[in-house]
Amino acid sequence: MRWTIKPKPEPQQIKQLADVLKVDGLVAQLLLQRGITTYEEAKKFFRPELTDLHDPFLMKDMDVATARIEKAMTNGENILVFGDYDVDGTTAVALVSSYLVQHYPNVATYIPDRYDEGYGISYKGVDFAEDNGFSLIIALDCGVKAIDKVAYAKAKGIDFIICDHHRPGNHLPDAIAVLDPKRDDCSYPYDELCGCGVGFKLVQALALNYGDTIEDLLPYLDLVATAIGADIVPITGENRVLAYFGLQVINTDPRIGFKAIINQIKKQTLTITDVVFIIAPRINAAGRMKHGQHAVNLLIETDINQADVFAKEIEQFNFERRNLDQEITAEALVQIIENQEEERFTSVVYKESWHKGVIGIVASRLTETYYRPTLVFTKSGEKLAASARSVKGFDVYNALQECSDCIEQFGGHKYAAGLTLLPEQYGPFKAKFEKVVTETIEPHLLTPEIKVDSLISLKKITPKFLRIINQFAPFGPGNMTPVFMAEGLHDTGYAKGVGEDGKHLKCRVSQSTTATMGKGEKSFDAIGFNLGDKLSVVQDGNRFSAVFTIEENEWNGNVSIQLKFKDIK
Repeated sequence: MRWTIKPKPEPQQIKQLADVLKVDGLVAQLLLQRGITTYEEAKKFFRPELTDLHDPFLMKDMDVATARIEKAMTNGENILVFGDYDVDGTTAVALVSSYLVQHYPNVATYIPDRYDEGYGISYKGVDFAEDNGFSLIIALDCGVKAIDKVAYAKAKGIDFIICDHHRPGNHLPDAIAVLDPKRDDCSYPYDELCGCGVGFKLVQALALNYGDTIEDLLPYLDLVATAIGADIVPITGENRVLAYFGLQVINTDPRIGFKAIINQIKKQTLTITDVVFIIAPRINAAGRMKHGQHAVNLLIETDINQADVFAKEIEQFNFERRNLDQEITAEALVQIIENQEEERFTSVVYKESWHKGVIGIVASRLTETYYRPTLVFTKSGEKLAASARSVKGFDVYNALQECSDCIEQFGGHKYAAGLTLLPEQYGPFKAKFEKVVTETIEPHLLTPEIKVDSLISLKKITPKFLRIINQFAPFGPGNMTPVFMAEGLHDTGYAKGVGEDGKHLKCRVSQSTTATMGKGEKSFDAIGFNLGDKLSVVQDGNRFSAVFTIEENEWNGNVSIQLKFKDIK
């Protein structure tokens, strides 16, 4: 791994902010590195307020969207709330539909089938709307590129309101309204909302018309926080406010569906990391293994007994998903080794029997193993479908754009995308993708990077310091958990491998000179997951450096500070 220490702000800047906030210089440095330079900015960071949320009518087309929904309600039209099958899409559908039905009965939901219809707005979904008398479709987390499908709907007399957060193409669909903060002509102050976040802004705008306050919308923020975590959008600005209050809802008064999931996992207080790795995979598992509508049904359920039934079903989907994920990852790794592709700049693997619902997870696993832009293909009808994942600093979406002559359809983000192509295009695509990546990627990006916020002396690590660091949460892109580096460490004699086959490293570290060794210097327990092979680095009194985060560890009722090693050398 590459260790990169972030630039340190000017000493005068650090002192000035430390004096204003009455905090330690290191805390001031961490804040400055996150773009926080004034007392007011720090106050908003540490004490978010719902009033910090922007006026939803600043978003282009919001006035048109709300007017069309009100017209539908006045005229007794049927409204179909349509969303993608992933966490962002299903939470968005649950949010908007459950808000609308509080005010109007003629509302239904629709999630496309991952296998039969694929990603986003589908012709089958539009046909369903026509067959069942829906004249307005609200599309969430999809639709900004669905020009043909929106035109198909319009010819049938069906209007679209699109709420999306993906990059638009050169032309927008002919919808009644296109709510997307990434539109070039949209001057909304924050453009990093997830799809559920854009759906929330629509609800916030409708609420203003109904006389509901922002506090009345608090119960919906558990859904928004979950989508923010799952969709890996920056937890900055408006997303930070939404995630902060959404986590409070999850931990104090979550919706019935979340209660049922939490009852299954038996965990008390959830962080955004828990939401990402515990809640989100379960919601996602429905769309991966069966159908995304199962997730929506759970998230809008108001009876705890029925919700428990749904949650047990989803737990089973997640169990099946985990087994498939492990099995396919193992097969894909064998394929890479047997084809002697370890030296390539990309990993592109294919097997027609692989389950389409887990190829995205497998792509992530392969990226972790070989650390290069990765695509995992499977058969999907008459075509091949793939999930793409990238390494930090490399835009896989742009790379796919360069290969568009070998692709039928693609979409996504900088680090994650999906595509389909014809079987005969697979060979040419694989060759071209390798060529494009080889020619455009900077070689150092193929080595994982750990960004270090600051060097630290162990004596600076105190319960008070950790309490302040914990107030930086919720953590995520744009505000990652602070990572520190300490030099001249030595193990106090407890180092050992723990877990299956000694896979993890456990030790107790101190930092001192040879002259002061053992004379009351500060020491901390440390755990290094997947660092068991580095046991020899810390044994026999060796001096070493480590990069780590600082956390509380609770064991047998005792709470202590623990260092969580990310790497050592």
